[in-house]
Amino acid sequence: MSTDVVAAVELAHRRDWAQVLATTAQLTRDLDLAEECTQDAYARALAVWPRDGVPERPGAWLTSVARNRALDVLRREAALHRRLPQLVVSPPEADDRLRLIFTCCHPALSRENQVALTARLVCGLSTAEVARAFLVSEATMAARITRAKKKIATARIPYRVPAPDELADRLEPVLEVVHLLFTTGHTAPVGPALMRGDLTAGALSLARTLHLLMPRSAPVAALLALLLLNDARAAARVAPDGRLVLLADQDRTLWNHAQIAEGVALLTGSLRRHAPTRFAVEAAIAAVHAEAPSWEATDWSEIAGLYDVLLRLTGGSPVVALNRAVAIGFRDGPRAGLDALEPLLSEPALATYGYLAAVRADFLRRLGRSAEAAAAYEEALALTDNETERAFLRGRLG
Repeated sequence: MSTDVVAAVELAHRRDWAQVLATTAQLTRDLDLAEECTQDAYARALAVWPRDGVPERPGAWLTSVARNRALDVLRREAALHRRLPQLVVSPPEADDRLRLIFTCCHPALSRENQVALTARLVCGLSTAEVARAFLVSEATMAARITRAKKKIATARIPYRVPAPDELADRLEPVLEVVHLLFTTGHTAPVGPALMRGDLTAGALSLARTLHLLMPRSAPVAALLALLLLNDARAAARVAPDGRLVLLADQDRTLWNHAQIAEGVALLTGSLRRHAPTRFAVEAAIAAVHAEAPSWEATDWSEIAGLYDVLLRLTGGSPVVALNRAVAIGFRDGPRAGLDALEPLLSEPALATYGYLAAVRADFLRRLGRSAEAAAAYEEALALTDNETERAFLRGRLG
């Protein structure tokens, strides 16, 4: 099979999976069936595209194949006449992906199942990738996803965007999921590229749609601000030769300053209307970085203080504690950073988290403790699957 066709199918999976699945689910009202039909469409592409060529609009082709497959199944089960009247017409500004997210984030599901299911269906991640993102075993994550699908089916959870008077109560898990979608694309868990622009663009699109639906919602504005501020640095994060570029070394003229200004304005408005949320504090941290004229001018005291606030808001999140240790290391020096890391070395949730080892390795390197730094870099390499990050770690090790 042509490598060009394989590459085209892989690109279509990254770019169009969520939309194909969401559109098919609107017809089937059955997430398992929709997922099966979507997978069949991609398998069909691998069989047909080498012969007929890659279509001009791969996403539309895949959607058509998946829907036709779903219709065949529904007809065969003599269920189409029962299911079609149940289709819910959503507001025109709410696209299929948003409808899918609200279904996956229904309050009848536990929070962990909401996020797991949406990561699998909306982000198009494999069960293994979702498990890695949430620091649990693949078997545990598979069980969560299966339970969530069964709950949606047995509880007859409707496939729709909630009515306006329900939106506020249903919002928090949706914001969590959109944030997950963005962070998964911002630094891809696996693969050759540091970023997946399809996922970050999709998350930004969903966040903007939510902002249109709820323009006065401070939490929505804070999330959109956070995404804009982090995405603004995308063009500077990878060198032309594919190397990872650390924040300290980035060319800040490449940052999207219009996005930075929009993000700061959204954050300011959010903080005027509402007490700081987790996403507002994270956006404030991103804003400190974005508005610093240089790495040397970064206000690490302010960043460390914001991480103190974030640690309280998140109930002592180990990942937030790790980021706080980084800030302390830049504010007070690598020895202080190592001391802040010490309690996290026995934290079970970080046992397979490569960034912990990478941060520790950098502190040790800066202290001149080369043998210990090398061992920590080796550990980080063993826990990292993104090839761009692996290349950076190998360079440091060398």
